Amino acid sequence: MRKFPGLILLLSALHAFPQSSSPNSAESGLPDAHSFYLELHEHPELSGHEVHTASALAARLRVAGYDVTEHVGQTGVVAILKNGAGPVVMLRTELDALPVEEKTGLPYASKVHATDDSGRDVPVMHACGHDLHMAALFGTAEVMARTRDTWHGTLMLIGQPAEETIGGAKGMIEAGLFTRFPKPEVAVALHVGNELPAGMVAITPGIYNTNSDSVRITIYGKGGHGAMPQSAVDPIVIAARTILALQTIVSREVRPGEMAVVTVGYIRAGTKNNIIPDQAEMGLTVRTFDQDVRKHILASIARITKAEAAAANAPREPSIERYEGTDLVYNNPELAERLRAPLEAALGKKNVVIAEPIPPSEDFSYFVEQGIPGFYFSLGGADPDKFAQAKAAGTQLPSNHSPFFAPDVDPALRTAIVAELAVLRDLLNASTEELHKYKAEQPAASDRSSSRM
Repeated sequence: MRKFPGLILLLSALHAFPQSSSPNSAESGLPDAHSFYLELHEHPELSGHEVHTASALAARLRVAGYDVTEHVGQTGVVAILKNGAGPVVMLRTELDALPVEEKTGLPYASKVHATDDSGRDVPVMHACGHDLHMAALFGTAEVMARTRDTWHGTLMLIGQPAEETIGGAKGMIEAGLFTRFPKPEVAVALHVGNELPAGMVAITPGIYNTNSDSVRITIYGKGGHGAMPQSAVDPIVIAARTILALQTIVSREVRPGEMAVVTVGYIRAGTKNNIIPDQAEMGLTVRTFDQDVRKHILASIARITKAEAAAANAPREPSIERYEGTDLVYNNPELAERLRAPLEAALGKKNVVIAEPIPPSEDFSYFVEQGIPGFYFSLGGADPDKFAQAKAAGTQLPSNHSPFFAPDVDPALRTAIVAELAVLRDLLNASTEELHKYKAEQPAASDRSSSRM
């Protein structure tokens, strides 16, 4: 990876912040973090292929004084800083980007193309903000290493690959993350988005986001000439009917008010306008809060898909494959309430809000399932002026995964570092016994259907 040469941009951005000579402050880690952010944004890598990204993060953490291990679960990075007796606290960032063509117009916009796992040439962009997460973790790591007199215990930093394909956390755990390295008392992570203006954070006690299931459906037909459809069984028509029928699951099979999403994200079929293909493939994403609703929806998808194929006299039953998935992320409510206080002290009470659960998913849940209580919170990324204008107009700013998504790096990056420092110092100044009272929980049945904790 080469460094982005935008020195003027960096200096002008830094003038937006009140400067401090104190090594305890976020500003002391901001210049290096900002430079790293620009580099990462310009040079994104796809899930499972984060070779240069992981290497760059590992190198910087070594220089900062951490004991770094690479290739934990392919491209995963583990960095440890021991500072006397005390708890082990984990801070995690994601490494991967998305197959999206960037259209932000930024001077450091990604122009990267790569070959995906299917052999296709695709554009690549940090359209979900993982570059900002990595930069914040690095800036926080530098400050924590320079200020060991402000905390005690063991700080464990995780650079996790393949979050976007829901495989990285599981891969690191299977590679011995919590057997080769200390098992933390608490795991922490954040995510940036345009739902809040930069400078603010949101806490969601209890359910943070959704269960997620990815489903691949292949419908088999009988190929033939487009001008002679009577001699064929058209899988595209079957797929079209199936897509429409699948929309009735949420509207007619799930209790009103229960969170559920079934989205068909792609359909692939055919090679030419006058050829009826012999198969069609669809990709679905399913999101839920409740495990019973989750099971019902997945069963309904199979039932409807098979019935539509049978109704069209398809030569064979469709293939229905759930190929990846993750449980919802659940924040221990007592832990979330504890960490609200240091965040408010660091950012100001008006800049820390309570938010409702969100539909996107996260494989951070795999860490919680290992018996580690988690605190996953949201970071505002929207330009405050644009956020206010959009709110007044009743419109929405580009969301994560949009080709136009670009967080307002400053003050979002500074806010992320301030927030991470506040949370980590609070936890690392607690006793191990004190943190053991927070349990890695799953939502109670009465909580799962609630829209707000």
